[in-house]
Amino acid sequence: MQRTMLRSALYSALLIGLTAALGACGGGGSGSTLTPTPMSGTMPLTISDASSDDWATIGVKLLSIALVPQGGGSAVPVWTAPTPAPYVNLEQLDQLGEILGNVSVPVGTYTGAVLTIGANPGDLLLTVAADPESGFPLAPGTSIPAGDIHIQGKQGTSGNLTVPVNVTFDSPLTVSASQNNALDLEFDLAHPAFILGHAPPAAAGATLWAVNFNGPVRHHPVRDITRLVLRHTYGTVKQVASDGKSLTITKDFPVLPVTNPETAVASSLSLQIFADATNGTILYDLDAKTQTVVKDFTAEAMSLPGKFVRIAPRYQVDGTLVAVRVWASSQFNNVWLSPEGHVLHVDTTTDVITVANESGVGVPVTVDANTEFFFRADPTPIATGTAFLASHDLVRGFKVHVSVVDPLATPLVAQSIDIETAAYSGRISGANATGFTYTRQFARATDDYTVTLDYISGATANTDPSGNSVMGFLWWDFTFPTLATEGTGAVAAFVAATNGGVNFGGTVGALGAWGVSGATWADAANPTGWSLRNAVLVPTPVPLGVVSTPFAGTTFAMTAGSVSATNGNPLPVTVDVSTTAQSATLVYQVDRSNGVITISPIDVTTSSGLAALSAGLVAGTPVKVFGVPQAGSLKAYVVVYFTGMLPRL
Repeated sequence: MQRTMLRSALYSALLIGLTAALGACGGGGSGSTLTPTPMSGTMPLTISDASSDDWATIGVKLLSIALVPQGGGSAVPVWTAPTPAPYVNLEQLDQLGEILGNVSVPVGTYTGAVLTIGANPGDLLLTVAADPESGFPLAPGTSIPAGDIHIQGKQGTSGNLTVPVNVTFDSPLTVSASQNNALDLEFDLAHPAFILGHAPPAAAGATLWAVNFNGPVRHHPVRDITRLVLRHTYGTVKQVASDGKSLTITKDFPVLPVTNPETAVASSLSLQIFADATNGTILYDLDAKTQTVVKDFTAEAMSLPGKFVRIAPRYQVDGTLVAVRVWASSQFNNVWLSPEGHVLHVDTTTDVITVANESGVGVPVTVDANTEFFFRADPTPIATGTAFLASHDLVRGFKVHVSVVDPLATPLVAQSIDIETAAYSGRISGANATGFTYTRQFARATDDYTVTLDYISGATANTDPSGNSVMGFLWWDFTFPTLATEGTGAVAAFVAATNGGVNFGGTVGALGAWGVSGATWADAANPTGWSLRNAVLVPTPVPLGVVSTPFAGTTFAMTAGSVSATNGNPLPVTVDVSTTAQSATLVYQVDRSNGVITISPIDVTTSSGLAALSAGLVAGTPVKVFGVPQAGSLKAYVVVYFTGMLPRL
């Protein structure tokens, strides 16, 4: 477990983890191949998540989704993957919805969901990013062998292993034939116990990676389907409607691991997508290298069927899908080729940005005077040209999808850059009534940035982590999104909360408040730039250390970093453990024995859990803590301690 893993995974400020979002589809444009009965509601199904700088691919096979009826009874299947089940790369879905299809759900009330994920060797792919954070134990682009990935909680027999993931909803989901509904189920990639690396002592074997699907999953309500930001979707055009207002595609999935040229995994999932009759849909013909703006597809009725497309869609209030931009080609590799991923580097001297693709490879792309920048599904560009880079309006960690002028050219030149998520993060300083400063440092110094940003206006509509509509800036502690601070006192409380700090001495030194924020463009607070909608106070990952004072009552002390002459003069820091139900510190015992790594949760709200923690946290025990620095102590959100073969310090 590395110091930077939690931080780099938190570039999403509102949606953190794999999200299955169900929104009821009304009106006349869902395009579902499943015609609902009078006792069913039709729902578009999407998935999304957050991501990490350290991984280029976290590929999972999501096999099925079922809903649990209120009052008991068998779970009701609402979606089943095509055969063979394609991989979904969670890394590419940073606060974005991947449209899987439209599903028919029986009318009723549901209190939970069951997701089934493939758990056979090879069902989960892990590939290291092209430029992981400093200290990550593996080389860029490394593919983790299937034998070194240990999926926790798997069931079944060899060849048919699965992991059932059970989620209880925060509030019941009621489905009717006419009501708009939405459901988020978050797989929290930022959770320290989701992907856990265990590096043994030198020459003692390979680093093993434990993947824990049960635990980092929670319910996140979505109140407004139009606020779901959708990833570009791939498909093959079946037909253009007789009135030209829409086209119907069958959903395609890219092959993972990536092939060259990339090919498509076809499915029978069908989607109907409308042209933007008001603003116009930008249509790029990648074969003819033309660009037009259309308000219907009448002129393309003969040329589009049979072609591969990549579509940037958005939801309307009635649940219909509208295309903002469409890229079309006779070759799937042409529509897929443009790099999509997190920005790895921004070179303001050469005007070249590097974007990570799904293979873990950084793709350099030149920005020129004609490059247009878009924010999410906006129909008009927010900026054009190279000045956008120089002002830190595009920084490392943003999630983008680049469309290039010529996919065969060298170097690639960006025609347009869709900013799918704009997230700033780093050390917080200078917080006042109007904004604060983020300072972020990377292994490559040219990617560092220090930027002062305003809060959004108090009159700007916002959404809290529970999906409720609020006004103005809000913030919360990472582990407690339901306790967000909002309203007129939010800014003053935020300023007070970011003044704490602890000092571990040695090479670790002082640790202060750290956060991540989602930004929006052209708010009243800053009509020509980014403003911050929110801030999440992220539990700072303390480097792996050892217990110096055993656990007693609700505290223990630790030193951080290796026990060596090169670590200077390490100082013990007190760690506060909460045992209060619903807000207790999350504690995990990690054991590596006989080549197997196991994660065991410890419930510290019980006497038996406290006894286990007391027995585990004795002097000298290797320990990893994620917490918020306070004045003189660390408020622990997650404590991980190790048994069996101990990790390398």
